[in-house]
Parts: sequence; C-alpha cells; structure tokens
Amino acid sequence: MHQEVVIKATRARVYQALTEERQFREVTNISIPGAATAISPEVGGTFSIFGGVISGRHIEMVPNERLVQAWREKDWTPGVSSVARFQLNDGGSDTRLVFDHTGFPQGKAESLATGWKSHYWDALQKYLA
Repeated sequence: MHQEVVIKATRARVYQALTEERQFREVTNISIPGAATAISPEVGGTFSIFGGVISGRHIEMVPNERLVQAWREKDWTPGVSSVARFQLNDGGSDTRLVFDHTGFPQGKAESLATGWKSHYWDALQKYLA
C-alpha cells in the first residue's frame, strides 16, 4: 500500500509526533480517546499503541527523515508482522509524508488504508495544526 499526505508542520514536528510516547498518545486521543500508548525511543525498541491493538518494533529511525517499523495487529496470526515505512520529505513549512505498508495479511488492505487515514493522517493534521 502506498499513501502520500502533506502535513502542515515541519519534518521535526511530524517525526516527534510519530515517535515520542507522550505526543503520539495525544495524537491517538483524537481518534480513540483513552487508548493506552507505550513507545520505546530507540531502534529495536518496541511499541504498543491504540490500547494494544497495534504493536511492533522500530527497525530504522533516522530523526526527522524516516521511520521503519515491524507492525502488526493484535488479531493477526502469531508471528506475522508487516513493514510500515514513513519517509518525511521537506516541503518548506510543510512535510510530504510518503508512506509504504507491505507484508500485511491478504484481505486487510482496505481496512488498513482507512485506518491509516483516520487514525494517523487526519489525527496528525489536527494535532499539529
């Protein structure tokens, strides 16, 4: 799956909102109030977001540029993970977020695409406005 979105914030602000536990909790509270969030700040560290519905680990973290995660939903077959890649490109005062999500189970593309838009892109836009 490939998605692109322009976010009205600098790359640094977008990266921080995606990787800092406190900020991401505030982002997720926009779409799912009260959902538990735990995010490790380093490569190899784990995360559990949206009340444990989503979990994984950080594969690559290049501050203000790129975040790559092993990413899975709670109801997927044990051991199955996908790869979520967030590339942050400079657009002046805006950020063009180029997102690729691969390796998820068959039949999940539509629900994942909807979830990325509502729980990530729309929520990030509101949080960073």
